Amino acid sequence: MALGAHQSTILKMILGKGAGLIAAGIVIGLGVSYWFTRFLASQIWGVSVTDRWTFGAVVILIALVGLAAGLLPARRAARVDPLIALRWE
Repeated sequence: MALGAHQSTILKMILGKGAGLIAAGIVIGLGVSYWFTRFLASQIWGVSVTDRWTFGAVVILIALVGLAAGLLPARRAARVDPLIALRWE
């Protein structure tokens, strides 16, 4: 903000980095869980191991929780007074 960035720009930047980490985690998690379907088949009853609805629900849940967890620090960073931040350094 001291260099001319707006609050919305800072918010988007921090949430964008968090979304990138969330997306990487989801892709890795889906790959690993799909690979271990034989183990999962012995642990899950009544649901297909590759059930698309279950995988989709988990992806949506993880994405929402991750974005909610990133929103608080992003809002806090957007509200920081630039003068105080420069003095801290």
